[in-house]
Amino acid sequence: MKDCIFCKIINKDIPASIIYEDQEYLAFKDINPIDKVHILIIPKIHIENLIECDETHQMMLGKMLLLGSKLANKLGLKGYRTMINSGVEGGQEVFHIHFHVYGGSKTLAKI
Repeated sequence: MKDCIFCKIINKDIPASIIYEDQEYLAFKDINPIDKVHILIIPKIHIENLIECDETHQMMLGKMLLLGSKLANKLGLKGYRTMINSGVEGGQEVFHIHFHVYGGSKTLAKI
């Protein structure tokens, strides 16, 4: 999609602090982190959000979750949170499906 900021990151049209990339996924640091470690994981195909997904996306979604766990471990997190915002009412700001993986602060663990 032309004006999608995450598609532009995938195409290397704009910079990002990329920490992982393969043929299907890209992971990079969030520019407005809410914890010591805060990364985003996105598929390289444009899907607006979880609302748009169906059974054909099960494998993609599962791989993204497992990648989140792998990267959290690699980044030294002993525990972490994952979050997916879907739709305007769900707090989504960038309309390309993405998983937030964040942790590292004991303060957030108490929420």
